[in-house]
Amino acid sequence: MLPANLTSTLKALALHDKPLITATPDKNAANAGKQFELGQKLQGTVQAQVAPNVFNVRVADQLLQMQLPSFIRSGDTITLQVASLQPRLTFTLAASSNPVSTPESLSATARLLSSLSQQPLERSYVRPIQSSPLWTGAQALPDTTQLAGKLHDALSHSGLFYESHQAQWISGTRPTTQLLLEPQNQLAQNLTAQNPAAAGANARNAETAIGTMPHPLTGSEPRPAGTAAIPEHLQTLVQQQMNALETRQVLWQGQVWQGQEMRWEVREESPHRNASGEQEGQWVTQISLDLPNLGGVSARLSFNGNALNLSLEVSDEQTRTRLGNASSQLIAALTERGIPVTQTQITQNEPAR
Repeated sequence: MLPANLTSTLKALALHDKPLITATPDKNAANAGKQFELGQKLQGTVQAQVAPNVFNVRVADQLLQMQLPSFIRSGDTITLQVASLQPRLTFTLAASSNPVSTPESLSATARLLSSLSQQPLERSYVRPIQSSPLWTGAQALPDTTQLAGKLHDALSHSGLFYESHQAQWISGTRPTTQLLLEPQNQLAQNLTAQNPAAAGANARNAETAIGTMPHPLTGSEPRPAGTAAIPEHLQTLVQQQMNALETRQVLWQGQVWQGQEMRWEVREESPHRNASGEQEGQWVTQISLDLPNLGGVSARLSFNGNALNLSLEVSDEQTRTRLGNASSQLIAALTERGIPVTQTQITQNEPAR
């Protein structure tokens, strides 16, 4: 199942047919936004407009900043219901004292996502589009630089980031050929292959083909509200996108070279304050493999700014000794590439009881 916070927000959307409104509390206020509860209904007084459709709204003695529908004016009283507390304080707009206000209907897509959120997630990890190993070179040991690039592409082309890649394509910073590699376009390409006239005679027509292809999420031309659907082969991917947005982590699993499975996790941890008092985000990546000569090895890399903390967990003492003897070479290689290592730790798994 998807995380509770996201599920509750989607439920609020599906049940109430009201627009979602995210609120930004005054950062100087004590306990900003903390006294609210899910489902709670509150009166808000719309105050000064600070930007187009953005107002200061006083709710329960707190000053919040909200983007409100165009019919709202300063001085209106609005009724809000708490839809979500995390990752952002979010309300639904229940009513307004403005007599011309009308509820905004919920899009078919939001209803569909709400329904999808109730289904069990078949798998939490992303599989590569191709079943073949990432590294298929003739040499026994993979070229680490090329393998790193293939891992990057495997995650980038997985479809998890398709909407942001569409925005890059529209702005001209991502080529059409890359966009066509992602799963959301596979159905469209198959349908277009059945109708060559839609695709054009060659690759120069690819951009036109994207414009004439069925929508990658619905698999069809635009349909009336309430009839949207997600092709079966994309439903798990859409759930994974929603899960990644909520948990801020991505799991990938596949063959890195012939016969070698790898589990790869990338996540963002809560920001912390550095020595200068500034907030810094921390990215953590962890890979787990069961290697022929070393056994089970899990490597956790934690990035703080440009520095790296490296933690290795192994299955037996012999492997721990071998990696310990080689750790200085690894640190030197990383340092040469401009990645200072601040901490290295090698531990052995506790035996299962």
